[in-house]
Amino acid sequence: MFTDMVGYTALGQKNENLSLAMVEEQRKLIRPILSKHNGREVKTMGDAFLVEFPSAVDAVRCAYDIQRTVREFNLSLAPDMRIYLRIGVHLGEVVASQGDISGDAVNVASRIESLAEVGGVCVTRQVYDQVQNKLDLTLSSIGTRPLKNVSAPVELFRMVMPWAAREADQFVPTDRKRIAVLPFANMSSDASDLYFADGMTEELITSLSRIRELSVIARTSVMKYRGSDKGALEIGKELNAGALIEGSVRKAGTRARISVQLIDTRTEDHLWAQTYDRQLEDIFEVQTEIAETVANELKVRLIESDKRMLERKPTSSTDAFMLYLKGQHHLHERTREGIQKAIDYFNEATKKDPSYARAYVGLSNAYTILENWGYLSPIEASSKYREFTARALELDDLLPEAHSSFATLLQAHQFDLAGAEREFKRAIELNPNYATARQWYANGMLGPMGRYQEAIRQLEEAKKLDPLSPMISVNLGDQFLLSGRVEEAKQEYTSVLDMAPDFAYAYTRLGLAHLRDSRYEEGIAEIRKSIELEGGEARANPEKIAYLIYAYMLSGRKGDAESLFSGLQLRSKHEYISNVNLAMGCAAVGRDSDAIELLEKAAAERSNQLMESIDEPIFELLRRDTRFQKLLRTIGIVSQRPK
Repeated sequence: MFTDMVGYTALGQKNENLSLAMVEEQRKLIRPILSKHNGREVKTMGDAFLVEFPSAVDAVRCAYDIQRTVREFNLSLAPDMRIYLRIGVHLGEVVASQGDISGDAVNVASRIESLAEVGGVCVTRQVYDQVQNKLDLTLSSIGTRPLKNVSAPVELFRMVMPWAAREADQFVPTDRKRIAVLPFANMSSDASDLYFADGMTEELITSLSRIRELSVIARTSVMKYRGSDKGALEIGKELNAGALIEGSVRKAGTRARISVQLIDTRTEDHLWAQTYDRQLEDIFEVQTEIAETVANELKVRLIESDKRMLERKPTSSTDAFMLYLKGQHHLHERTREGIQKAIDYFNEATKKDPSYARAYVGLSNAYTILENWGYLSPIEASSKYREFTARALELDDLLPEAHSSFATLLQAHQFDLAGAEREFKRAIELNPNYATARQWYANGMLGPMGRYQEAIRQLEEAKKLDPLSPMISVNLGDQFLLSGRVEEAKQEYTSVLDMAPDFAYAYTRLGLAHLRDSRYEEGIAEIRKSIELEGGEARANPEKIAYLIYAYMLSGRKGDAESLFSGLQLRSKHEYISNVNLAMGCAAVGRDSDAIELLEKAAAERSNQLMESIDEPIFELLRRDTRFQKLLRTIGIVSQRPK
């Protein structure tokens, strides 16, 4: 049996003393339970236990007892002091030497532990066969999974905890330091002032995020509650937030009235309310005052660095600030036209205030998105976002968004993965509530490098901060899929579609998950749904067309695949299609040399699509090719094992 504390590494980086204290507390809890079930503690490895037992029944009973005991221990603790474990149990021969054990059985146990749910237990088929009908516990199959350094896939089961369903129904948010800022209502006579209401929502989220003791829900999730008639308790439950801020803004000429109230989601009591009548030029002072008051009401200690960050004014120009808010409003539309409008507003903002760092970050992100979505070639886009990112950092080295953008630049344009990782970590250090930095770090770098468990952990943290973001959830599903956890990937994609049934990308990824299980017709049907949502084969993102070609080939429909591929080639004659997407099409129909040549072109032009696509299943058959391995080394990946 292997046990492991969830989030221990991240906690150690954030608070080493607390992490060590929690490990010691964990050991005090676990050791008596091991003795009770005849377990021998072989060794501890930081926060992990390796234990052996005389029987599988003893091991499984012990695993359940540990999780039950830890759960009961957590009930009386504040959320940031709670211990969460994953446990893996396997049955097999071991080699004993000087009190230690080794061998394939130990390796399997260590691999499956990371596949357990938080607070859960994962066991192999060998264990299941020994304990079925001998325990009052349900073990549910989660399918067959490939494990690193294990030759054959292993069938796994999860322990269904008796309290899981009951706790889901009875959940009540209690941690008031986890806070959501709901969309401010636009009370202006001009409906076009919605950008200002949304901007104030986002600016307050940014201000509160600078307070390290607060966990602040990200913009994507809270914006879904615009105009909602849901009560505070229901919203708190959906977001797992203990406190809400809601309010309204009214802009008239150079003045603004901002009304704010703080609500306890558990009791729906109003903890504090205030109305501010100010000049627009005083808007930053209002944000600071609101953030500091919220911190005081929630009994949060503001350290000196938090105060300094709250008091920093991003610009001295009210005009530049208003232009920036309009730019952000259009950037969030995530359409080609919206992004171009955002660029225009950000450019105007920098003319009003050439030292406005956040406006340059906005420009950098806009051009990055245009390239990543296939609207601009890397050559057109990269010089822009390189210039704007450098300018933002030159102006404000404490801006987390600038470090995250710089990380993406280092990763995609310079293939400097060590530098990119340093910048991602710096962005997260400056703002631990910055979900986007965690998302980009995980999906754009850790996953392609094969560091799937780290990627999953970062995306799980990002999802806590932005629980209703469909893209973060899909990216989490992607890392499950690429690491072989297909059923978990399907669950993630399905939950996204339950929440956002028009989110086309999730259908594509669910289709790929079905292809992994050889359920070809289901895979084709899901990918086709994605394409239809984007207007059909002539208008859909070329990446989705490539995946449909891939699905047709796997299902034996070679004629359909070749026909669709010809259409993609013809389309590339009259519109820009990236080399990465064309390479996907070539790989799907088996034109391996053409695919690798196109990927090499993408590397030469420093495409920001390349890194995040290189680990996709569509390139699976290329991985044994020496040219593909050389390409991986070129972009900074040492090797990538054929799957």
